[in-house]
Amino acid sequence: MRPVRALGRAARREWGPLAGTVCAGLAASRLRAVPMTLASVCLTALLHVVQNQSWGFGVVREFGAVRAEDPLGEALLRTPLSLFVPALDLPAWGALVQILVVFGSAEICLGRWRTLLIAYVATLAGTLYARIGVALGPDGLLGLPASDARVVDTGPSAAVVALAVYVCCAYRAWFTGALVVVAMLVEVIFKNNLAGKEHLAAIAAVLVLCAVMVGRGRHRQPRRHAQGLRTGAGSRSGAPPIRS
Repeated sequence: MRPVRALGRAARREWGPLAGTVCAGLAASRLRAVPMTLASVCLTALLHVVQNQSWGFGVVREFGAVRAEDPLGEALLRTPLSLFVPALDLPAWGALVQILVVFGSAEICLGRWRTLLIAYVATLAGTLYARIGVALGPDGLLGLPASDARVVDTGPSAAVVALAVYVCCAYRAWFTGALVVVAMLVEVIFKNNLAGKEHLAAIAAVLVLCAVMVGRGRHRQPRRHAQGLRTGAGSRSGAPPIRS
């Protein structure tokens, strides 16, 4: 019984604050707590349907497909939409579930705009890394073969990984955050491809973002949703400091 109790206490320490915030947000506002997440799921589903039509494939590729060989200006313009274009070689339901669970949790815990910012930074980091990796060549540790410059790079996976790590850092779920990072490292070891290395680039970018915010003393625990919660004078509702 003691090992079971110890495991339960460890699980509560690891996931209790995060789960409590998500559950409180959903209980207080239901689906109104995650409007950006629901819009993202709908947009991703719509783009999946459109790109699988003969008339829509070219349209989605024109506005949402990013390749390392594309001019940088075009790639940057397409990067925001590329986040919501499911990869053709992966099941679309996987992308939808990732967005619903991870984006939803992040939207409740971090707020809408911070979630979007982190998602975009992570996706942009992957987009820029692909160019650097191709320039380094296949012989370098972080390099990529020239053929990867023509790979269409879309999907929410880099943003999902980065958001998961960020939320884990914000709520001191260190074991879970480390597990996500280790899983991405293992992915690169056993499947050394563009997507895996972009996930590591996204993690590196979000860890830098976390470190900068912590260093400036601006890294605050995200909003706690509770109906009827009142704060004292001079306090900012929804952004109390993170537990030290």
